Amino acid sequence: MADSIHRVDAEVRGHQPVTFIPSDSERDQPEEGIALCLSGGGYRAMLFHVGGFWRLNEAGLLPKLDRISSVSGGSITAGVLGLRWNALAFDNKGVGQQFRKQVVDPIRSLADCTIDESSILSGALLPGTSISDRVIKAYDKYLYSGASLQQLPDRPRFVINATNVQSGALWRFSKPYMADYRVGRILAKTRTVSLATAVAASSAFPPFLSPVELSFRSSDFEKDDKADLQFEPFTTEVVLSDGGVYDNLGLETAWKNYKTVLVSDGGGKMAPEESPKRDWARHSFRILSLIDNQVRSLRLRQLMDSLESEGGQPPVRKGAYWGIRTPITKYEKAAFAQECKEDRTRDLAETPTRLKKMDGTRQERLINWGYAICDAALRTHYLKDLPKPSGFPYPNAGV
Repeated sequence: MADSIHRVDAEVRGHQPVTFIPSDSERDQPEEGIALCLSGGGYRAMLFHVGGFWRLNEAGLLPKLDRISSVSGGSITAGVLGLRWNALAFDNKGVGQQFRKQVVDPIRSLADCTIDESSILSGALLPGTSISDRVIKAYDKYLYSGASLQQLPDRPRFVINATNVQSGALWRFSKPYMADYRVGRILAKTRTVSLATAVAASSAFPPFLSPVELSFRSSDFEKDDKADLQFEPFTTEVVLSDGGVYDNLGLETAWKNYKTVLVSDGGGKMAPEESPKRDWARHSFRILSLIDNQVRSLRLRQLMDSLESEGGQPPVRKGAYWGIRTPITKYEKAAFAQECKEDRTRDLAETPTRLKKMDGTRQERLINWGYAICDAALRTHYLKDLPKPSGFPYPNAGV
């Protein structure tokens, strides 16, 4: 993966001196630790990931995470979890007693509102504002209240990923720094941005919500001779799009760093089309969708191959994968096999990739489905002694 060639990680504790750790290219092996990756997929993925977080919380796994890497809709959920981290009230078993109040309720409040359509209309029609400005304002109103990246915890490290349209690489937002390996790195002590801005860039679905444009000074960037694009305009006007354009599973910033990788995939899937459109606009969109689908499939194949033993050798990685389109019967330990009928879960997977108001029952069904499939993946592949859950988060909704 190209973006990992010159990666250098750092920790910034407030405004304390930076302590460097080796880049991936300098490591012989990934570290012991656990990374959680969250895919894109609009409100569909946002709510599906809530269900996964719910089960991870019950299992006492949240405080054990070292990194949470997210793109697009997954970044909406990750941003709320990170901002509310210190209010979760973890008990001695690592279970956040305030998870529902601090994470679930705010996200469901956002899912009660449509923000993409209104942002597109007002951003396009009103002078002095952009579509991305309106999305940022909506995220701040419902979720982040003007918080900056500096209000995220030191551990786990939250990495919110966008795609740099200029460099073709990943642009990473985190508490210690923002970075693109081709353009360079901006330390938090030099410059930071709001959490809503980072999430808006990560979820700037093309074509309507993309791009998000950030302005910097060239002097904001650390001098880096390996960054081949560290000059204007790459260092002064950064043009960002949805993180899923580059990596829809959020794997890039976790893969080489940690031995255990958990992946929650609420992403969509390109449907077959019997009679593809011939006009240039719709035909071009179909071709771009084909390319995106192929990249996503390759990343998923790499992940799955790494989690499986081959020729009697231990797997390259530990962890688990759960996807919104995965039949629960694929997992040996599926507590909700009877309830999670494939036709019903497929219906949830077909929820459009939008930031559009969703009825309460469908919200609950998506959360239940994320909870159930996460549980099946964890108990089958990662925590085999984890007790069965007693029931869905929302018992009356089912899936």
